[in-house]
Amino acid sequence: MFESAPVWMWIVGFLLVLGPLVTVHELGHYLVGRWFGVKAEAFSIGFGKELTGWTDSEGTRWKLSALPLGGYVQFKGDMNPASIPDAEAIDSATEEERDGSFHHAALWKRALIVFAGPATNILVTLAIFASFNLAYGRFEASSEVGSFAEVSAGREAGLQVGDRIEAIDGAPVENFNEVAQRVMMYPGKTVELAVERNGRELVIPVTIGDFTEQDRFGNESRIGRIGVYSGPPETSSVGPVEAIALSVDQSWDLVRMMVTGIAQILTGDRSVKELGGPIKIAKYSGEQLSLGLMSFVSFAALISLNLAFINLLPIPALDGGHLAFYAAEAVRRKPVGPRGQELAYRTGVGLVLALMLFVTINDLASLPLFGR
Repeated sequence: MFESAPVWMWIVGFLLVLGPLVTVHELGHYLVGRWFGVKAEAFSIGFGKELTGWTDSEGTRWKLSALPLGGYVQFKGDMNPASIPDAEAIDSATEEERDGSFHHAALWKRALIVFAGPATNILVTLAIFASFNLAYGRFEASSEVGSFAEVSAGREAGLQVGDRIEAIDGAPVENFNEVAQRVMMYPGKTVELAVERNGRELVIPVTIGDFTEQDRFGNESRIGRIGVYSGPPETSSVGPVEAIALSVDQSWDLVRMMVTGIAQILTGDRSVKELGGPIKIAKYSGEQLSLGLMSFVSFAALISLNLAFINLLPIPALDGGHLAFYAAEAVRRKPVGPRGQELAYRTGVGLVLALMLFVTINDLASLPLFGR
């Protein structure tokens, strides 16, 4: 029988995860903007109708809004919260209107202001992982085969206890964690394992097992396994520098998994049902909160990295879309034409809204209430 976190815990978990992560993301934009002398007209956590707020001495309206699915900083000169430029207003702006205007700031300043949001989320993830590394040290097991699972694609392919896996499809692996990462995202794929056996080098083709597994809450995930266990892992303490270096490696591994997962969905190797939206985030937030602080904070680190990754996609209306326009402006030595920008931003907003609608329907369809 599967466990179930209460719905109230979903709501609390969702707010505790998304609220702080959205806040630090927008603070990244805000602080770098203010550093460069750009004036902020509004800082909002959430979208839509303002629930409560205040105006500071600089004229910035700080507010909490009704729809808790994100946030924004609206700088001086922005046409709307998505920071879509108004070309006509930019061209006709007076000297007073240009002072402190985001769209009249130098190109490199605008790019850094936009990048600061995702960068702050990345820093949050690195800080969490580095803290865990300092507290618990490094866990590492060698790539030597210690035993086999009851169902083992590796054993069927000819692996033996004592074999040391040195490379997968030509890419070197140094420990068992790297072996697991190289196979878990590729269920059903045939790979070539380079192994060392009694001083001899062998290449053994292995078809990765395709498994659908469930956690204690009944959440399903499709992963690849070769049914191989390592020997006992070794634990060693690490200093601050090594802890940070490890956190960078861990974050990069997660990004590679995100890219692989999206690519597999686009090519049909994975089901679109694996995409999740706000309801699924709320569900997972509540479940991880029920497991304790460490699980919840680890989940927050994952969501923070996801926020950075999604925002850096080159989709107009997202941070990555703005950066793409700035890159084009740097190459062309002039901004993209107003008609092209308007069309791109409208398309980007439509794409984001369509994706939100799709993942929300996807989330609802995965709930037990509607049948799985």
